[in-house]
Amino acid sequence: MKIAIVDESPARASIIEEGLVELDNREVFILTKREGLLAQIELIGPDIVLIDLGNPSRDVLEEYFAVSRALARPIAMFVDESDDAAIAASIDAGVSAYVVDGLSSNRIRPLLDLAVRRFNAFARLQSDLVEAKGKLAERELIDKAKRILMDSRRVTEPEAYGELRRKAMSSSKKIVDIAEAVVTAAELMGDN
Repeated sequence: MKIAIVDESPARASIIEEGLVELDNREVFILTKREGLLAQIELIGPDIVLIDLGNPSRDVLEEYFAVSRALARPIAMFVDESDDAAIAASIDAGVSAYVVDGLSSNRIRPLLDLAVRRFNAFARLQSDLVEAKGKLAERELIDKAKRILMDSRRVTEPEAYGELRRKAMSSSKKIVDIAEAVVTAAELMGDN
């Protein structure tokens, strides 16, 4: 497992690294500079990113949230103090675990596990959402094609769907592909 620790303080970074000693097959990278951070992280390609900010200013916090938004991996962020706005911003930025005043080596491993599990759960939800939106878009396209056939051929909805289905089966295509062709043809002909 590749783990990137982001901390401008080598002393604090060592506390996090200490908490990872029990992990087998780990490769730890400590990043202490904010300049080019996203590029450095992408180059490493870590499985998880642990960010310790201590007591950051609002600008520094927002800078790290921008990095978090750009990464598609679990992120645990450690801060000494926080407020409701920072917590909300961290969630919006995709931070998997936002830990206030909890930097101790014995807490690192459980927090790492939590961050990975929360990231995976959120990724599954996002995947399900994308799939649902795709199915909805397909359904809307098929309904539009049925309306076009119903209007142009004066057929019922089941008959229009039957025509789409027959054409899909005879051409070894999906119904949605046939529906897309019907809608495109209607748009070209100016019928829609």
